[in-house]
Amino acid sequence: MRAPLNRKVYVVGYDAITPLGNTLATTWQRAVRGEAGFRRVTRCQTTSRSNVVGEIPDWNPQTLGFIERRDACNWNADYVFLTMALCKQALQHARLEIDAQTGPRTACLIGSALNGSDAMRTAVQNYLQHGPTKVSPYLLPNLCANLPSGKAGMLLDFTGPIFSPQGACASGNHAIGIGARLIRDGDCDFVVAGGAETCLIPEIIQGFANMWATIKVEPGDRAYDDPAQASRPFSLDRKGFVLSEGGAVLVLAADEMVAALGLTPKAEVLGVGWTSDAHHFTLPHAPTIIRAIQEAIADAGLQPRDIQYINAHGTSTLKGDRVEVECLRHVFGRGIENIPVSSNKSQIGHALGAAAAIEAVLGIEAMQNDIVLPTVNHIPDPEFAGIDVVPNQARRHPHEFFLSNAFGFGGTNCCIVFRGV
Repeated sequence: MRAPLNRKVYVVGYDAITPLGNTLATTWQRAVRGEAGFRRVTRCQTTSRSNVVGEIPDWNPQTLGFIERRDACNWNADYVFLTMALCKQALQHARLEIDAQTGPRTACLIGSALNGSDAMRTAVQNYLQHGPTKVSPYLLPNLCANLPSGKAGMLLDFTGPIFSPQGACASGNHAIGIGARLIRDGDCDFVVAGGAETCLIPEIIQGFANMWATIKVEPGDRAYDDPAQASRPFSLDRKGFVLSEGGAVLVLAADEMVAALGLTPKAEVLGVGWTSDAHHFTLPHAPTIIRAIQEAIADAGLQPRDIQYINAHGTSTLKGDRVEVECLRHVFGRGIENIPVSSNKSQIGHALGAAAAIEAVLGIEAMQNDIVLPTVNHIPDPEFAGIDVVPNQARRHPHEFFLSNAFGFGGTNCCIVFRGV
């Protein structure tokens, strides 16, 4: 195998579609205002008490200009069209033209935790109600994790490697990390990396409720009359995460390609740390999370004291938030009291395989604007005394380095350090 080229890797463009908005501009404006994008589910009918979710507002794939009517019928896993839209818009944001030179050197890595679960539900309903011949012949492609990237390639003409990093709720960071390694080593010049999730179906909503992972909004809870208050990471009354849909894509580029094509770098992917727990399939494990954070900082060539902001995994679960803070205290010592630590999930909920990619986009946009986004809906928890969670309002905070944490079911952890440019 040839020696790695050891190239720097820059983020040159991105896009996000979230419960705060069906465009990045709307998402960003609402995030800065400290709003949250939650409501009672309208995508489906459910009797679950975990019926407050994060839905993409006014999202209708059939209105996308590049989708033909036949495609709209056959591709009924919404993450396919979501991925295609995000990739198209992220490349436009990057001003990267895919042509005979760039196309073969562009990879696409889009992660998802639950893939085409909405297509599977439709197939099962058709099978039970109308018989076996009514199962779509496109069912299997709709379930294949690499198909969204493949469809994006067919739309946009890139022909580098495509696959889906399957890292559960850390999938987005895995996509960014693997993509950065592909560019660093010289396998690609560009990578379209991120995550997409369209998981709001009754079975998934109820499954998370039955494992007591998501909040059950009942009379007396402050979110009962105001669903926007359902997600409250690091808060005294946190009761579980809010299940969400959404996606984000980042365009990564090698340093010399940025210069050669006149691209504008937004941030540098400076360090990646990844571990697995070998502990429990859902409960976080402090020793291996600590190692992932330490390895990301070391890979960046930094010391813990250099990190100026932490974009927390911050799910709003009792155990998850507690363990994450425990790990941060271990890595940063008393210095953690001087580092803002906020959770975007307080505003967008938990979009599973898309969460880390959305958080990377929001973190980079915030860094470019010299602010940090807030942890909304916050009521102080004495257990987290000394931790600055940027409560309720965005804050001006110029910074050059930030750490983005992501941990997933199965005990998979991936942390990334970004540098502002």
